[in-house]
Amino acid sequence: MEKKVYLVLENGQFFEGNAFGAEGEMTGEIVFATAMTGYLETLTDPSYYGQIVVQTFPLIGNYGVIPADFESAHSHVKAYVVREWCQEPSNFRSEGNLDTFLKEQNVIGLCNIDTRQLTRIIREYGVMNARIVTSIENLDNIVAELKQYRVADAVKNTTCQQITTIKPEDAKYKVVLMDFGAKKHIHQELEKRGCEVVIVPAHTTYEQIMEMKPDGIMLSNGPGDPAENIEVIEELKKLLATKIPIFGICLGHQLVALATGAKTIKLKYGHRGANQPVKDLVTGNVYITSQNHGYAVDSNTLSEDCSVRFINANDNTCEGIDYQEIPVFTVQFHPEANGGPRDTMFLFDRFITLMGGNK
Repeated sequence: MEKKVYLVLENGQFFEGNAFGAEGEMTGEIVFATAMTGYLETLTDPSYYGQIVVQTFPLIGNYGVIPADFESAHSHVKAYVVREWCQEPSNFRSEGNLDTFLKEQNVIGLCNIDTRQLTRIIREYGVMNARIVTSIENLDNIVAELKQYRVADAVKNTTCQQITTIKPEDAKYKVVLMDFGAKKHIHQELEKRGCEVVIVPAHTTYEQIMEMKPDGIMLSNGPGDPAENIEVIEELKKLLATKIPIFGICLGHQLVALATGAKTIKLKYGHRGANQPVKDLVTGNVYITSQNHGYAVDSNTLSEDCSVRFINANDNTCEGIDYQEIPVFTVQFHPEANGGPRDTMFLFDRFITLMGGNK
């Protein structure tokens, strides 16, 4: 029999549902993700650190658990909210079910929630804190505590702890990947293009990176408020001055902007899903992209040598920047896009070209 639990929102509203996965109570920042597939990638994406994730697609778990699709070794979400979860998945690649996976990852699941209504509330009110509880007798106290919660030290809690080198046989380039909470498929796309990838922790210094003599530097995605990473931003300022080719994705995109003097803003409810339309202001092409971020670069604060290359077609927020005086470009969306559309994979090829093209 499924256990009754409650989802309490910071604005005082609450939902009654049923528990699955791990047991207990949990607080986090509640966000929604609109992708129809890719729930495994969502659950293992470090960018969701500190957050309770609501899936807008009504049925989750139907193709099981497939470790090969994971973006990292374990889940980083605080809790997982779905309309309905599938107890008997059907997929030839499946190696387990969602309930067991969440128990193993110590992630609380909540089902039989009206996720459509919940998403509308988040869109109207904005991203807020929430808590999964077994009782709402002390609702006022719960709401008061929610107002004090914040996601802190997100990058410090998701970055790798040691340097790892992945070197394919046909390696032509050496790329240092700064791991701010990197998705696995980023380094896999670099490997496919003949790159030796040296994955380093977020706190790696300019001097340490220069000793590695990289042909290029990749700045990964990651969670939390980008402005919180003061030490990283200072190291990036030094790296930008070297004129080594740099490609930044998501948090990496935001950190480069901050290092060049721009500012970031928190979006009302963010962009999370695999169906975000992005317009290339140079070609006029529109791409469907995979995204997961709650902050954006404020285009009005960019310096004159920065050119906005991509914008979100829904709200016109900055989705990509070309830097005119240095070999650097960054994007807010995910060109590696697992799971999601692969319309912008060509950006990895652009990075290869910046490093010298085909050697």
